[in-house]
Amino acid sequence: MQFTPTQQRWLAWIGLAGVASWLVWWLGPVLLPFMVAALLAYALSPLVRGLERVTAGRLPRTVSVVLVEVLFVLLMMALGLLLVPVLAKELPQLREQLPTVVQRLDAWLSPWLLSYGVELRLDPASVKAFVFRHFSGSWEDLLDSLLSSLRIGGSVALALIGNAILIPVVLFYLLLEWDGVVTRVRALVPPRWRTGVDGFLLECDSVLGQYMRGQLSVMVVLAVYYALALRLFGLDLALPIGVFTGLAICVPYLGYGLGLILALLAGLLQMEPMQAGLMIAVVYGLGQLIESFILTPRLVGERIGLHPLAVIFALLAFGQTLGFVGVLIALPASAVLLVGWRRLCAQYLGSRLYLG
Repeated sequence: MQFTPTQQRWLAWIGLAGVASWLVWWLGPVLLPFMVAALLAYALSPLVRGLERVTAGRLPRTVSVVLVEVLFVLLMMALGLLLVPVLAKELPQLREQLPTVVQRLDAWLSPWLLSYGVELRLDPASVKAFVFRHFSGSWEDLLDSLLSSLRIGGSVALALIGNAILIPVVLFYLLLEWDGVVTRVRALVPPRWRTGVDGFLLECDSVLGQYMRGQLSVMVVLAVYYALALRLFGLDLALPIGVFTGLAICVPYLGYGLGLILALLAGLLQMEPMQAGLMIAVVYGLGQLIESFILTPRLVGERIGLHPLAVIFALLAFGQTLGFVGVLIALPASAVLLVGWRRLCAQYLGSRLYLG
């Protein structure tokens, strides 16, 4: 079969895309820290440029990059430190009160299950023995146990530590040379395509900026909601748990689930099981509905032009395809795909194939 030059070019591009996809799949674990660093560099580069404009260029770019990256790392550490007062209060109480909590839970749960024909008994003595066996030591003992666990799973721990060190280093160099990287990548685009590619990238940049502003709005609103809602139920640790849950929503499912577990533990240690269960059901059930059907579709989906059903589909599809990383990039990747789809539709509607 003889192919025309146009067909040959299309086949070459398809083959190149296939090889690139295979390389990305094959080198996935190696590329992960570089991909994360590239995404962070894209998000943080406007801050570096803004800092340079504010200082009128008197501040060297290296200093601007270091300041922005240090600020970002401090914000991430602050989010993690929200857990410190929660764990510092909950772990000693857990060690002392868990057997009593289990006993109260058994007294409430067993008769209720028995009314439905399910016989289930919790053994407070076994729970007490487990707690004293694993939580009776000091913080040094817990640290030794954690280090032993890391040694057992050495490859996983080494990969996590390696990525934690590599990502900031790669991020520093990408931020330092971001404009040059963009220029060199743009130079690879054939001149006759640059106008279209530049327009496409500008539109993607606008949509992704709107997505980031929308996501930040969702995080702030949910942080205020969870803190106030948990406080209305009288939870002592409402502020750190609520703020952590709201801000950790940027990591879909994981942030919400961790906040729910912390709130449930705090509630069981402070109040009756039925009251704690009611608090979790009302606060976190309502919070999930508000996030999924109001905040994310309105503040994120509408800003990037995605229908609420498309937002839900994107999360499920990317999560199924790429796992946890897919959930993280589902909405921004869908925004870029939407821009491409709009341009393809516009090109098709103006083509001779459509007009006949």
